[in-house]
Amino acid sequence: MNPEENVEVGCPWCSELISLRVECIEPEQEYIEDCPVCCAPMLVRVEVPPEGFVQVDVEREGG
Repeated sequence: MNPEENVEVGCPWCSELISLRVECIEPEQEYIEDCPVCCAPMLVRVEVPPEGFVQVDVEREGG
């Protein structure tokens, strides 16, 4: 697995498909990132299992 991966997700605000570059160094991460299309804040959760694919979940931040 690479130290960084590009993951495509749907923005929870505008539903546009966007690409996020996530670091795969930590087994679990949580951070806020603005959608590059609508600029709304998204809560991004990243899980990196010992074996397997990076799992990314996004939801609306603040509402």
